[in-house]
Amino acid sequence: MAGAIASRMSFSSLKRKQPKTFTVRIVTMDAEMEFNCEMKWKGKDLFDLVCRTLGLRETWFFGLQYTIKDTVAWLKMDKKVKKQILDEKIYCPPEASVLLASYAVQAKYGDYDPSVHKRGFLAQEELLPKRVINLYQMTPEMWEERITAWYAEHRGRARDEAEMEYLKIAQDLEMYGVNYFAIRNKKGTELLLGVDALGLHIYDPENKLTPKISFPWNEIRNISYSDKEFTIKPLDKKIDVFKFNSSKLRVNKLILQLCIGNHDLFMRRRKADSLEVQQMKAQAREEKARKQMERQRLAREKQMREEAERTRDELERRLLQMKEEATMANEALMRSEETADLLAEKAQITEEEAKLLAQKAAEAEQEMQRIKATAIRTEEEKRLMEQKVLEAEVLALKMAEESERRAKEADQLKQDLQEAREAERRAKQKLLEIATKPTYPPMNPIPAPLPPDIPTFNLIGDSLSFDFKDTDMKRLSMEIEKEKVEYMEKSKHLQEQLNELKTEIEALKLKERETALDILHNENSDRGGGSSKHNTIKKLTLQSAKSRVAFFEEL
Repeated sequence: MAGAIASRMSFSSLKRKQPKTFTVRIVTMDAEMEFNCEMKWKGKDLFDLVCRTLGLRETWFFGLQYTIKDTVAWLKMDKKVKKQILDEKIYCPPEASVLLASYAVQAKYGDYDPSVHKRGFLAQEELLPKRVINLYQMTPEMWEERITAWYAEHRGRARDEAEMEYLKIAQDLEMYGVNYFAIRNKKGTELLLGVDALGLHIYDPENKLTPKISFPWNEIRNISYSDKEFTIKPLDKKIDVFKFNSSKLRVNKLILQLCIGNHDLFMRRRKADSLEVQQMKAQAREEKARKQMERQRLAREKQMREEAERTRDELERRLLQMKEEATMANEALMRSEETADLLAEKAQITEEEAKLLAQKAAEAEQEMQRIKATAIRTEEEKRLMEQKVLEAEVLALKMAEESERRAKEADQLKQDLQEAREAERRAKQKLLEIATKPTYPPMNPIPAPLPPDIPTFNLIGDSLSFDFKDTDMKRLSMEIEKEKVEYMEKSKHLQEQLNELKTEIEALKLKERETALDILHNENSDRGGGSSKHNTIKKLTLQSAKSRVAFFEEL
C-alpha cells in the first residue's frame, strides 16, 4: 500500500514566479499545496520540504511522481527539480467514488450531525469526478443525499481512521499505483508494461484495467537492460528469460528505477523492523491508545452532558407543570371566594325576607283577633266579616308556609356557604402545599471525568542490472497471501454496499456518455473479475511462470 500512496503525491503545475524561484503545486489525497522553490533546488530539497510540511516520518515509503511526454516518472532526488514535470489520471468506478467521498467528508467535518450538516452543506465541495457526474442523470442534491447516507454510517471514526479507510479503498482500484510504459514483444506486438508494488504486469493497450500476464516480485530474480532491450530473469532458472523492447533508452532507465524502488519496498516489508521503525510503531500504539482514551473521555463527558441536559429539561418541565397547577389552584380559590361571598349575601337576604314574612304573619294574626272581637250587628256584616276572617286565615296560612319555605332556603344557603368555605379552605391548603414543594429534586453529583538481504545491482559495460536473492520467498509469499485473504474478508461488507449503490443508480446512467474504461470495468464486473485488484492478479499468477512467458511471446 505504501508504494501506492506515493503515486498520489504529484505536481500539477510548474511556473516561473521570480528570476531565481519558481512555484510547484503538490497534490495529495486531501490537500493541495504550493511551494516556492529555488532554481538550484534538487529533488531531495523539495521532497524534504513536503515531508516536513505533511509531518511524514516514514519517508522511505513515499516519493514525488510526475508525468512528462506521456511517461510517468519519479522525481530524482539528486537532480534539479526544474529539469523534471507531471499529470496523472486514475479510473475510479462511480460507486467507489461515492464511498471515497463519504470518507473524505468524515475526515473533514467529523461525525455527522443532522442539526449542523443540513441539506446543501456539500454544495461547494468537489468530491466526485466530473466523469462520474456527467455519466448519470442525477442532480447535485441526489449525489449529496447518497454521500451523506454513507457519511452518517462512519460516525465515531477519527480523522486518521477515515483517511486510512480512504486509502484502503483507493489502493484496490485497478489503475492505482500502476505506472504504464509502451513496449513491444519479439513479434512486434504493441503492449503496455505496468509496474507497481505487487510486480510487473502486461496489458493490452486498450485495457489498462485487467492485465493479461503478471509476474509478482517474489518470482523475479534479475532485471537488466541493454540499449532498448529489457530483460527479466525468473527465479526459476529452468524458465527462459522474459524480454521486451521499449521506444527509448530513457524509458528503460525509468522502468529500472521503478523496479528498484518497488522491489525495495517489497523487501523492506519482509524484513524485521529496524529500531527506528519499532520505536515509531510503539509511539504510534501509544498515540492510538491515548487518542482512544481521549475519545472515551469525551464520549463519557458527552453522555454526562446529555444526561444533565435531559435532567434539566425534565426539571423545567416539572417546574412548568407545578406553575400551571399553582395557577389553576389560585383561579379555583378565587372562584371559591367569589361563590362564598355570593352565597353569604343571598343567605342574608333570604333570612331578612323570612323575618319580614314572619312579622307580616303576626300582624295578620293580630288583625284576625281584632276582627273576631268586633261585634257584628247585622248578618251581612257578619257574613262579610266571616269572609274576611276566612280570607285572613288563608292569607295567614300562605304566609306561614312561605315563611317556612324561606327558612328552609336560608338553612340550605347556610349549608352551601359552609361547603364553599370548606372548599376555600382546601384550595388554600393545596396552594400552600404547592408553594412549599422543592423546585428541583436532589441530584446525584456528576462524577468527574476519568481523567534479509538487500538487492545488489551490477553495472557491466553499457548494460545495467541487479539481482534479487531471497531464500525465503515462498514463505513470505504465503504471508502476503494470508494478508490479502484477511483484507478481502474485511471488505466483503464494503463490496456489498458498493454493489447496492451501483444497482440503485444504474437506471439513471447515460449509456452514450460511458468511456472506454467504464465499459471495460463493467465487463470485468459482469465476469466477476473486477471486484478486487489482488484477486485478478492472483488468478493470473496461478499459471506457471513458463506458460506466462510463452503466452507473452505469442501475443
